[in-house]
Amino acid sequence: MFQNITEETESSTVFIHPLADVQSKNIGETTQIWQFAIVLEQAIIGKNCNINSHTFIENDVIIGDNVTVKCGVYLWDGLRIEDDVFIGPNVTFTNDKYPRSKNHPSEYQTTVIKKGASIGANATVLGGVVIGEHAMIGAGSIVAKHVPAGELWTGSPARFIRKV
Repeated sequence: MFQNITEETESSTVFIHPLADVQSKNIGETTQIWQFAIVLEQAIIGKNCNINSHTFIENDVIIGDNVTVKCGVYLWDGLRIEDDVFIGPNVTFTNDKYPRSKNHPSEYQTTVIKKGASIGANATVLGGVVIGEHAMIGAGSIVAKHVPAGELWTGSPARFIRKV
């Protein structure tokens, strides 16, 4: 699922925009990272991904192959994104159930987005949630519970609408 690139080579087909700050070498071939994206050193990004502008990816984040992350998305520690996932613009993820300034938890919540899932623009996904394979989250939804595979959930809080 993941390919680690440990050094830059002339044959590498990774595109990193000159205005991006990419510290990680763990980026799969044919991945594109656009301007004003920040990727920390230990983040892992698979092959053929598209990381749009104005994004931030922390250290303890794993992204599979063929993933699209649209503009304005911040991927915090503990996030696991499997292959073929779409994350719409301005989707918000959390990873700390009880956040306080300058008071960090010993361990962040793990959130998993399973293979082929799609998350619509401006949705909020709370920490510790699992979004199942090929599930769809409607734009603007607040996901506070696990979403089973192949289901469409929308609303605030998000709830089951139908199978997809």
